Amino acid sequence: MTTTPSYGTGDASYQAAGGIDGLRRLVDDFYRLMDELPAAAQLRRMHPESLDSARDKLTCFLSGWLGGPKLFSEKYGSIAIPAFHAQWPIDEAGSAAWLMCMEQAIALQPYSPEFADYLLTQLRVPAQRIVQASRNRHGL
Repeated sequence: MTTTPSYGTGDASYQAAGGIDGLRRLVDDFYRLMDELPAAAQLRRMHPESLDSARDKLTCFLSGWLGGPKLFSEKYGSIAIPAFHAQWPIDEAGSAAWLMCMEQAIALQPYSPEFADYLLTQLRVPAQRIVQASRNRHGL
């Protein structure tokens, strides 16, 4: 009898993502897609030319968020994701572009379909909170 990992419990999600190396691959694919996809062009313009810092921050954040080592807080301190991103005017279209890039990046990983669905569902929560925080700040 096989049991499905209980994603969101302990480090099950972090392990399902392939640990830190798996997260680096996911984030590299995510930012490559953001560079390449016309639908993400406006979102890409919100980032500096070099994505090195953004890649490291997202990888470190996902590590802790998925139950692995709390690399973001160790390296960068604490962060309130919606409040931090509210400095940019991120509307539903920007959120959708971010999620589209992430969905395609997830599809490129060797994740089980169950984990891929779980991860994308979980990522929709902060994406929506970012839109709300930006709307409150910018009146979008």
